[in-house]
Amino acid sequence: MKVIFLGSPGAGKGTQAAVLRERYGLAHISTGDILRENVRNGTTLGKTAREYMDSGRLVPDEVIIAMMEERLQKPDCQKGFILDGFPRTVPQAEALDALLDRMGISLDGVILFEVPGDLVLDRLTGRRVCGKCGEIYNVHFKKTKVPGVCDLCGGELVQRDDDREEIVIKRLEVYEEQTAPLIRYYEDKGQLVRVDAGQEGELVVAAIERAVGQ
Repeated sequence: MKVIFLGSPGAGKGTQAAVLRERYGLAHISTGDILRENVRNGTTLGKTAREYMDSGRLVPDEVIIAMMEERLQKPDCQKGFILDGFPRTVPQAEALDALLDRMGISLDGVILFEVPGDLVLDRLTGRRVCGKCGEIYNVHFKKTKVPGVCDLCGGELVQRDDDREEIVIKRLEVYEEQTAPLIRYYEDKGQLVRVDAGQEGELVVAAIERAVGQ
């Protein structure tokens, strides 16, 4: 299975990627993980990216694509991979297409996670994280026995800054602005598959499996 996951923050891409990774032995690849790994390991590409990041500039697409090429050659990609949140723009998609062609890799599909806006807001603004053990809860969907206290370790639950409503709304606006052209791009290529990501998790996984013929 070689797929791209598209979808807004809170659409459940990471959750479903984790399930499919365990089930099929896939590599779960995100731009953030690749960047952090290269920077942490002090690779040539990591040092280049660090220069941009330290000066507050965006890391150029060509650097990200070069990192992606290295990542896709690693052994854990042999059984397939999920690209989570990449590409984000049409130029990135075009560069990725060229890279995959060069590597002789064919995608099985581009999965668009569709979720109603109010559900995304509830998922993100309702999320709470234990400051002690990192367990994740939600005030709407996964409540603790004692409000504000972790069921596992008794730690205090906190709301991350980027889960506050005004920040979430801004993140969703940026997503819509960047991703709408990307949806059209993959639709025109006949690769886009729309999945109702507002339903139960196992139903979402089943829909993805059907989409790629698993």
